[in-house]
Amino acid sequence: MLGIDDAITAVTTLADSAIKRIWPDATEIEKAKLAELSQEMQNQFNLVMGQLDINKIEAGSSSVFVSGWRPAIGWICGAALAYSALIEPFARFVAVVAFGYAGIFPVIDTNITLQILMGLLGLSGMRSFEKTKGVAR
Repeated sequence: MLGIDDAITAVTTLADSAIKRIWPDATEIEKAKLAELSQEMQNQFNLVMGQLDINKIEAGSSSVFVSGWRPAIGWICGAALAYSALIEPFARFVAVVAFGYAGIFPVIDTNITLQILMGLLGLSGMRSFEKTKGVAR
């Protein structure tokens, strides 16, 4: 009788593993997906925290080429905004009214610089909001 019991156990184990491969348990699949998503989120979090550490080190540097690149980008984008919103329209007006210029004016595309500026202003706006709420570090 021992041989039959072992054979039945082997067959049921084989059938059970075949059924699990064909029709896997939905709960186990969801647990695996959740674990994978959790790991991915943790990796993203670690990446962001590493970038924050780099930003702190760069901001604390005494070299203007390391700590000054963010302000330089801000000044460049600010100059682009001043040009596109104030200088260029005023220069066009003066050229047409004072000098009777009827030609075509050159167009400088400032889309990228203005997008960067809006991002920088959004970040500094969030920083100001945090300061007023008392949560800024």
